[in-house]
Amino acid sequence: MDDVNQQVVLAARPEGEVKDSDFTVTTSEIPTPGDGRFVVKVDLISIDPAMRSWMNAGASYVPPVDLGSVMRAGGTGTVVASRHPEHSVGDELYGNFGVQEYALSDGSGAHRIDTSIAPRTTYLGALGITGLTAYFGLFDVARMKKGDTVVVSGAAGAVGSMVGQIAKIAGCRAIGIAGGPDKCRTLVETIGFDAAIDYKNDDVRKALREHAPGGVDVYFDNVGGPILDAVLTRLAHGARVVISGAVSQYNDRRMKGPANYMSLLVNRASMTGMVVFDYEHRYAEGTKQLAQWLAEGRLTSAEHVVEGSVRDFPSLLRALFTGANTGKLILALNAG
Repeated sequence: MDDVNQQVVLAARPEGEVKDSDFTVTTSEIPTPGDGRFVVKVDLISIDPAMRSWMNAGASYVPPVDLGSVMRAGGTGTVVASRHPEHSVGDELYGNFGVQEYALSDGSGAHRIDTSIAPRTTYLGALGITGLTAYFGLFDVARMKKGDTVVVSGAAGAVGSMVGQIAKIAGCRAIGIAGGPDKCRTLVETIGFDAAIDYKNDDVRKALREHAPGGVDVYFDNVGGPILDAVLTRLAHGARVVISGAVSQYNDRRMKGPANYMSLLVNRASMTGMVVFDYEHRYAEGTKQLAQWLAEGRLTSAEHVVEGSVRDFPSLLRALFTGANTGKLILALNAG
């Protein structure tokens, strides 16, 4: 093992856009596991929009990251030292290992991965929290059924690209909302959406009238803000809105609720918040189905992998909010 462990620690609560000064890179000794614990050498770190909300002091679906603590993050790695009865040296795992090179774990939330089935990156994409969010959000929360018109915002992102593909597998019409003509072209020509709306250049309401003339049956919202308001005006009777994220507002000091919420009443529709961690006891079920679709070639895992060190974390987190990535954004730590 290396001599030291580099860690990214939360130094300040961000105001607006995340800054380098909101973090401190510290160097510590590589941890030694006690009874019932093991050490993972981290190789991949998941970069997610929700990280921005975890940095705030206010209440959220998970406790905020404490100042002075290692920044929370999912990732993959290999066990390099163990005194745990269920995890041995050499095991490849996914878990909440944080933005650091080595992580000490008691096994909570750690899951084995099988790289003979798919590359490690895919366990942060289609076979990870990303794919599971889309899977349970569509089938359990939205109660998606064949023939539905499914619209998803942030469609070129990690979760959004999965939502569109799973909707098509289920026999639905998939419409993505993304920023820029290149992303919209990719959604239709490469990922397989039926249509894409460029929110930067198109009138979203007008485009929805064109692409979803019968209304939107399922709206999977990843961005909030004006786009959520626009889609609410085009809901079909009995529509289901899934609130998965609000990336357009994470950097705002105060979030704004939807102005067009009365459309829920008029259309007898529902709006439900969705947190994938509530389905942890069913991850194996979801992963099995997603892996089958991957093996059959019906599903692809869109991944945007950047090689670097933990010091690159702040800039990559900012990149999520400028739309620089297409698919799942992953930091691959340099070997050694």
